[in-house]
Amino acid sequence: MRVPASWLLGIVGICLLAACGGGYEAPLRVGVNNWPGYGTLLYARDLGAYDGAPVRLVELASSTQVMDALKVGKLDAAGLTLDEVLKLVHDGVPLSIVWAMDVSAGADALLVRPEITQLSDLVGKRIGVEQTALGAYMLDAALRAGGLKAWDVDVVPMPIDEHVDAFLQRKVDAVVSFEPVIQQLRSADARVLFDSRSIPGEIVDVLAVRRDVLECCEDRVRRLLKGQIEAMRRLRETPQHAIAAMTPRSGLTEDEFQAALDGLIIPDVEANAALLDGASASLGATVERLADIMLERGLLVRPPEVSGLLDGRFVRIEGRAR
Repeated sequence: MRVPASWLLGIVGICLLAACGGGYEAPLRVGVNNWPGYGTLLYARDLGAYDGAPVRLVELASSTQVMDALKVGKLDAAGLTLDEVLKLVHDGVPLSIVWAMDVSAGADALLVRPEITQLSDLVGKRIGVEQTALGAYMLDAALRAGGLKAWDVDVVPMPIDEHVDAFLQRKVDAVVSFEPVIQQLRSADARVLFDSRSIPGEIVDVLAVRRDVLECCEDRVRRLLKGQIEAMRRLRETPQHAIAAMTPRSGLTEDEFQAALDGLIIPDVEANAALLDGASASLGATVERLADIMLERGLLVRPPEVSGLLDGRFVRIEGRAR
């Protein structure tokens, strides 16, 4: 059946009113995996911060699933590591970082056998490392701290779930790992020789949003961040209750979850301003250094476009609202 043009115009008008007026608002779809640093977003939902709001958290099993969903447009925003953001931008996904979720302060580490007592002892040793930019970044930082180069050690690529067995079976002399695996390795007599406390502010998990979504849906992003700020306040003021609420979906025990949080700094509004806002934003230098390492290791084939990657507008808004 043919439909008169006037009918079509009317239908289009109704749709536009629904999208832009007081009708249905498509939810901001935010992807997260079960990393403890993203737990505050889910805790905010538990607290009712997003009740009646066009915000929907999408829980996925891995960062790979989160990245794939962003690539095909099934997500508008996500919790990601910096290297994941750079890889997505490199692959053509237009993202901006609007919030720093956590900063590693001991949650990432180089662990070694007891007989290895200083970084210079690593010469000729086998070091297990995940084939990720984060693993490469941590190893690079540890080697630089010891005055070593990559060719001074034998790098053994291996996924995180093989770290403990490889260490126990003496397939490696050291591993670059993160919580909660650090606790498991320490139980196997591994000792921390270098960790992210030595490179403050450099290993960061962030909230990244598609740039087209930022242009149309700023209010929804603000609502998401208000929930994050409230969850952070509850975590600070009633930590036992908050951790008990956040732990079950993480797949960790409460002790493991607490250990992971102990190795993280959860940045408040002021700390986010220092990381993200203005020409002196400290995260900018980290982004450039990480991009260089990713290029050197073949994780990127060309420099990613990072202009506009850090978006401090929401930090400024929340700072004024306090």
